[in-house]
Amino acid sequence: MGMSKIFRSRWSALIWAGGVIWTAYDVAEATAPPAPPAAKADAHQPEARPTDATGTAVSDQDMKVLAKFVGGG
Repeated sequence: MGMSKIFRSRWSALIWAGGVIWTAYDVAEATAPPAPPAAKADAHQPEARPTDATGTAVSDQDMKVLAKFVGGG
């Protein structure tokens, strides 16, 4: 169907535009980054510790090794 045939009718144009908007919404939603997980505050732990990619708490020693590796200390 050519572009000139789509816009001969208002309804055809509205349906076509709706399809374009729907496609754009689906594509944008599919590529959106996932929301970060909410930080969990433990009642027994006054300050939440950062975790690594595996979910293990990062120790001060780990931070020192990382700082030394990147040249920060």
